[in-house]
Amino acid sequence: MRMLNRLQSERGTTLIETVVALAILFVALAGLMTAPLVATNLTENEGHLSARTTEYAQDKMEQLLALTYGDAQSDTRVFPAATSGGTGLAVGGSSDPASPVALYVDYLDQSGNLLPSSGTTPPTGWFYKRVWQVTNPSSNLKQITVTVIVAQSFGAHGCRNPHSRRSRLHRSRIPDESSSHRRRNRLLAR
Repeated sequence: MRMLNRLQSERGTTLIETVVALAILFVALAGLMTAPLVATNLTENEGHLSARTTEYAQDKMEQLLALTYGDAQSDTRVFPAATSGGTGLAVGGSSDPASPVALYVDYLDQSGNLLPSSGTTPPTGWFYKRVWQVTNPSSNLKQITVTVIVAQSFGAHGCRNPHSRRSRLHRSRIPDESSSHRRRNRLLAR
């Protein structure tokens, strides 16, 4: 008899308990559903776009470092650099993308191709903006700063955020620092 009473007193879960458990489960699953979106945004911004801005800053830096120290007329806004129509390594420019200086800015499309532009007005379809500044902190020394930004990156829920990726490189250059000069100095030092 005792056993029978005990079995009758044990009940299963009620409908309310089941609904509460399902509500907790759905809230937890809804939180986990945003994880792939966050991972996609992080991968696009920190992986792809940051790598590209750094790559394009390095490309511009190498193009500028290939010029001779006294070059003040090569146009590096085109590739390969034209021998006239630009500023070469003349002191000037700006490292602030919000206030570019004419002849010290160029624009790339989403694939990294140079877009024709004049002045500081961005052309239609630009995705990357490169600005550079050449300073002369001391005699016989030029410092080059290249900054690259992205027109827009991915934000929460696939929205695009303007100008959220930036890469900046600094290099110094002394006169006669051409590769043949460095090679000659190494040979003389042996």
